[in-house]
Amino acid sequence: MPGPGPTIADIARAAEVSTATVSHALNGTGRLGEGTRRRVRETAASLGYGVRRGPRTRTLGIAVTTYAGSAWDYAGVAYFSRLLTAATSAAHARGYALTTLPADRGAEPLWHTLAVDGMLLLDSPDGDAVLRALRARGLPVVFDGRPAAPLPGDVWVDNDHAATTAAVLDHLAASGARRIALHAGYGREHYTGAVTAAHARWCAERGRPALVVPFDPEDAAGHAFDAAFAAPGRPDAVYCVYDPGGRQVLAAAARHGIRTPGDLLLVCASEDPAYGSHEPAVTTVTLHPERIAVTAVSALVTLIESGQAESPGQYTVPTGLRVRASSLPPDMY
Repeated sequence: MPGPGPTIADIARAAEVSTATVSHALNGTGRLGEGTRRRVRETAASLGYGVRRGPRTRTLGIAVTTYAGSAWDYAGVAYFSRLLTAATSAAHARGYALTTLPADRGAEPLWHTLAVDGMLLLDSPDGDAVLRALRARGLPVVFDGRPAAPLPGDVWVDNDHAATTAAVLDHLAASGARRIALHAGYGREHYTGAVTAAHARWCAERGRPALVVPFDPEDAAGHAFDAAFAAPGRPDAVYCVYDPGGRQVLAAAARHGIRTPGDLLLVCASEDPAYGSHEPAVTTVTLHPERIAVTAVSALVTLIESGQAESPGQYTVPTGLRVRASSLPPDMY
């Protein structure tokens, strides 16, 4: 039988701090410098503190780590809401519970001590502190979205973002667009980088300028578009990478007297059904989060129960383009 594992006293000796400092660092309490808190937690992880040493809990964890440390409600975003619901059902069907971790900094101690058999990480960015803690504990991990630096044996479920971006831009061009702006550039996860690179490549291949308008989740009025919409040669189409982007573009266009779709074509990557009932109805890209969730849960359970991935690398889920009035020429809607 395995031993009981390291104690707080063991961690204190290894980190050369007091046991009180270790307790504060692991529980997110006390007035510690961020460097000390991080060093203690990394020492604890390296010693195997919090590693499961008994029978399986039959519990999976799930977290969105793109902006880990920020108190944002990812469950309120249509994509993540639908994925969480499907992942819960898929976990229950395999006999596992599913624990959803909050994104705010107060949840950080959980990353080191959470009693789960494995974790689903969504949109893991470069330098992901959550992933670092999980790897140190030896917990199985499956990713939604390609991790920044995958290791041999890693498994991730994703869409083909390059092909999807090219298909969206081809659709807008076929509807008459000549200068297509990309509304992106906020996250550090693979999705944002892949779409931005695909947009730049598509524009370069056709000798067109690659205009990227920065996304800000707090910019409900779409002020990021003010300069572009007021300038000569303004964009005649926009592809929004994030769910709120379509609403921001429509708000900015209305303020500038730009008609959609008469003057401006629009496509938004979103799972929000409200886009379909908007006037005009907005063309959306679905990433099929339910399929991603079921595939990811199945891969994680296999990894937990067999000790190895059935097929390491990417499991690709196709996307879908739901064409509506916002991306069609006037004579087609």
